[in-house]
Amino acid sequence: MKLPVIKHLTGFIKENDEDYVLETIETLEALTEVSSIKDDELDVIGELISNMYGALEVQKSIKEGVPEKEALNQFMQRVLGSIDK
Repeated sequence: MKLPVIKHLTGFIKENDEDYVLETIETLEALTEVSSIKDDELDVIGELISNMYGALEVQKSIKEGVPEKEALNQFMQRVLGSIDK
């Protein structure tokens, strides 16, 4: 996951609507089922999907009243914590 990408997507969600991101995730997930997709392409699609889900989580925290910077930091701490385990 890339914090700058998640931050940018969070801004996109704030300016537009999270439905755009949800529909994009669905589209990318459907692409993973194409048999001719190569492993490196699947890795890129997976990275995009995880960043989008991350942005949705951060946006959810912001809606609950957490300041954006704090929401981003909390999310990345959770991600890093799960990697360490």
